[in-house]
Amino acid sequence: MGLFSKQFANVVEWQEFRDDMIFYKWNNDEIKRGSRLIIRPGQDAIFLYNGKIEGIFKDEGDYDIESQIVPFLSTLAGFKFGFNSGMRAEVLFVNTKEFIAKWGTKNAINIPTPQLPGGMPIRANGTFTFKVTDYVKLIDKIAGIKDSYMVEDVRLRIVTVLDQLLMKWISKEGKDMFNLQANSFDIAAGIRTDLDMQIFDTGLSVTGFNIMSFTYPEEIQAMINKNASHSMVGDLGRYQQVAMTEGITSGNVKGGGMASDMAGMMMGMNMANQMMQNMNQMNNTNQSQGQSNNNGQTPASGSKPNFCPNCGQKTGEANFCPNCGQKLV
Repeated sequence: MGLFSKQFANVVEWQEFRDDMIFYKWNNDEIKRGSRLIIRPGQDAIFLYNGKIEGIFKDEGDYDIESQIVPFLSTLAGFKFGFNSGMRAEVLFVNTKEFIAKWGTKNAINIPTPQLPGGMPIRANGTFTFKVTDYVKLIDKIAGIKDSYMVEDVRLRIVTVLDQLLMKWISKEGKDMFNLQANSFDIAAGIRTDLDMQIFDTGLSVTGFNIMSFTYPEEIQAMINKNASHSMVGDLGRYQQVAMTEGITSGNVKGGGMASDMAGMMMGMNMANQMMQNMNQMNNTNQSQGQSNNNGQTPASGSKPNFCPNCGQKTGEANFCPNCGQKLV
């Protein structure tokens, strides 16, 4: 008789355990006498009766339900298995790990900015982590009507509100629109707090939110890269001058067009101005030297001038000027 009664015994376990599954609900008509409960690492087993929690078991192991589980259930503690009767209950297995999911903006988000009337179109991507923190809320909102719940289900819910949160936290406190990565930590922290509130009622908690990168339109990114390479962010005039010069030296600006003519004229004027400055500097230097040599003063003691300081006649080796008699030593 005893052997016959156990042939319908159940093994209550999460057989097809998946890392991306948040919970799995074991369902059967009833749990028979002699059934066993298997809890694997990273799992919690929750016994439910009429949709309410009867007991939570967190230690991994292989348990005899009649002798090791039933005595600890709330309203079923006094339940006795009969020959033809079993215990009508459900077992919810919860994955206790911290889940990680990737996110990314499906379309560009137009962030309001004074520089662009239509807004700055920006894309972003990153990751977020979450875990189950409240079994009662999880059962009331999700597990009560679903047999399983996936990471993808949570990701889809998060992505639906990310655009608004990104716009909120990027626009907050006048963030530098051309260097958002420098403020990514503050932006991510604000979004994590808001997302946590979004899924708070489901028994889940967002434990981390990370922004890997912001992506600008190609023309905006090219301008940012060029400005950074020349250390001239915000100096549009200087940027245009360097861009024009680079275009000429690289051959990208060629003859025949207005841009080429203007560029050539600018370079010609700059070269002419530089030459005039050099010539003026040389003339000033020569004049200064001439004044120093012809100011009528006798050279330093012990040296004889080559020309008479009085009349300018070449002196030769004489001690007096052969033309005017000026003393030379």
